Amino acid sequence: MCGIVGYIGFRPAQDVLIKGLSKLEYRGYDSAGIAVFDNGDLHVEKSVGRLAVLEEQIDGTIPGFLGIGHTRWATHGRPSDDNAHPHTDCSGRFVVVHNGIIENYLKLREELIAKGHTFQSETDTEVVAHLIEELYDGDLFNTTIRLLEKIEGAYALGIIARDEPDKLIAVRKASPLVIGIGEGENFIASDIPAILEYTRETYILDDGEMAVLTRGQVDVYDFAGNKIDKDIFHVTWDTVAAEKGGYEHFMIKEIHEQPKAIKDTLTSRISEDGQRVVLNEVSLTKEQMKEIDRIHIIACGTSWHAGIVGKAAIEQLTRVPVDVEIASEYRYSDPIITDKTLVIVISQSGETADTLAAMREAKRLGCARVLAITNVVGSTIAREADDVIITWAGPEISVASTKAYSTQLIALYLFACYFAQERETEGAKEVPEILNALKNLPAQAEKVLQTAPAIEAFARAYADKEDAFFIGRGLDYAVSLEGALKLKEISYIHAEAYAAGELKHGTLALIIEGVPVIALATQDHLYEKMISNIVEVKARGAYVLALAWQGDQEIGKTVDQVITIPRTLPFLAPVLAVIPLQLLAYYASVARGNDVDKPRNLAKSVTVE
Repeated sequence: MCGIVGYIGFRPAQDVLIKGLSKLEYRGYDSAGIAVFDNGDLHVEKSVGRLAVLEEQIDGTIPGFLGIGHTRWATHGRPSDDNAHPHTDCSGRFVVVHNGIIENYLKLREELIAKGHTFQSETDTEVVAHLIEELYDGDLFNTTIRLLEKIEGAYALGIIARDEPDKLIAVRKASPLVIGIGEGENFIASDIPAILEYTRETYILDDGEMAVLTRGQVDVYDFAGNKIDKDIFHVTWDTVAAEKGGYEHFMIKEIHEQPKAIKDTLTSRISEDGQRVVLNEVSLTKEQMKEIDRIHIIACGTSWHAGIVGKAAIEQLTRVPVDVEIASEYRYSDPIITDKTLVIVISQSGETADTLAAMREAKRLGCARVLAITNVVGSTIAREADDVIITWAGPEISVASTKAYSTQLIALYLFACYFAQERETEGAKEVPEILNALKNLPAQAEKVLQTAPAIEAFARAYADKEDAFFIGRGLDYAVSLEGALKLKEISYIHAEAYAAGELKHGTLALIIEGVPVIALATQDHLYEKMISNIVEVKARGAYVLALAWQGDQEIGKTVDQVITIPRTLPFLAPVLAVIPLQLLAYYASVARGNDVDKPRNLAKSVTVE
């Protein structure tokens, strides 16, 4: 989840590093630092806080054309200047930046201290610098190979040495790292946006690979030191897509990008006659799909919420039972998997550590196949899964996920329809109607965005509240979970979602005069029961904001305020219903003066367990 940038070439390294790290701020961080080779020595500057603090501290330019930089999100040791990266050895000859966790660092640290090494930080990363010092034989490449035999865990490493100022080492194991290939210059980064300004030609390192970069060359090796021929990955992203485009924050920009993202994710996946789903990227045969007798959906956070909707869609259309599992719990829960179990993993980044580990565990246990739903083409999950459905959401910069969620829903609906049609289930008869409704969603999402002024007014009026509740039944409850998560993660208002039928089993004790309750009522077969649940919270003094279909003349008689969405199939309501909840979270955060795109204690890509 931290950011790494490295450079060797002809430009001032400091400028490249600072600019590259600024492109990775969306990943979340609490400190930053750079190291630049300058006039025969390694100059290290680092500071707790934002990049702006680091730039002020540097106060000028550090000459030099080789360097590494890092933005840290604390795992081992509190946020502090000492714990910030880069880290050095005792002599300052070797400098390291690191994403991930060195699992055996305590043992290594004790061994190194016994040999006379002095540590300056509480981090696991510092042991790497001292180990290099201990192992160095005059060749940084050979030393790194021996280093890798001693460290355990997940890591992306950038390493430079005072004695070898013409060399930058990059290492990847279970933490993303890319190489940017330039002319007379080369780059490393934990994510592609950091280097897009300079090059679109990249190597995406796989697990167990390392690279040696000089100004004019990049060589890739396995951990045994054997050279590897890598294919160049040409990045086609538009750099403008990573800018705010006139919006105040990335989050509101990305909320407004959802109609396009939905349309893009649907594009070319519905047959011309509108009767069938076309998923050429899925190689599962009809016979293999008919053999599947259970599905496990594995994900974290927002992606897990999407999976809950996916479960309902798949079960409704195919009657195949689906379990939705939290990835961080999955591999420790002794999952029951057979060769007839399909595993679906969902991850915006395709690098989520818990989801990746759960996927590997499912494969080890012998599942039939793994299908990944992700937004990043070259990601680890995309490469290791058997089949991949890419969500064409484009870059999502804000930590709070919005368009990634809505496009994950689209991918799950498409797969549910595809699975039904290929298995020739009774539910497959509904597919043409569903596909027709899916094609209308982009235009309907545009209309939902027009509710923003009313939602902003509500958010401002209730921004001083410290509690809020979301209630719903069926798919509305699934969407309530996502609405509550959005509100709590960026506004810091304590928000909880409850299945409305459970109110009498404890939750009503929390309903007091004036507390805001957001009630979703889009599931027609549960509408009357939902109205009864709303009456329950109104009777306890709650202020109820309802989310209902356009044309609903009844709900306004029961609640204090109504936000409406265009009518679609109740089956597809989550795609539209989530947008007002995203807007509510956004405007509440703004009203409370929070840093919307970088909520406290959170990061965009969670690449450690």
